[in-house]
Amino acid sequence: MQTQHDKPVSERFFHAVLYELCAMILLVPLASLVMDTGLGHMGVLALMMSSVAMLFNMLFNALFERAERRWGLTRTVWVRSAHALLFEGGLVVMLVPLAAWWLAVSLWQAFLLDLGFFAFFLPYTYVFNLAYDRIRLRVMQRRHTARLRAEGVAGE
Repeated sequence: MQTQHDKPVSERFFHAVLYELCAMILLVPLASLVMDTGLGHMGVLALMMSSVAMLFNMLFNALFERAERRWGLTRTVWVRSAHALLFEGGLVVMLVPLAAWWLAVSLWQAFLLDLGFFAFFLPYTYVFNLAYDRIRLRVMQRRHTARLRAEGVAGE
């Protein structure tokens, strides 16, 4: 049976797209309201930021899972918290300049906006990945059980 570390590229892509889609549905209307910016303008920024974040998500998760295997880590609260902090920290470095440029604000203002995003994404990242891993485990267990049943029936 596959483990949480044995994810094909197609699943990594699905995970990243689902993560970003759920976040955008929750965050774009709120950010548009807070920034007093049109929903479309904020939506385009969200798509740009999401594209950067999605690519970073796939790369970061692959590297993080490699580190988990190498160091024999399990996904405890501390490991999940480190994952979320490192991921969001990397995004700050990449996304603040993009937001400053798109919204025509200073880097400081974009950083403050990003702190608001961070306040949203830190718990969101933790909860989303916890839920995803639990649902994935159930799906993988069901597939494994179905495969065993099929082999048992086929072997009779």
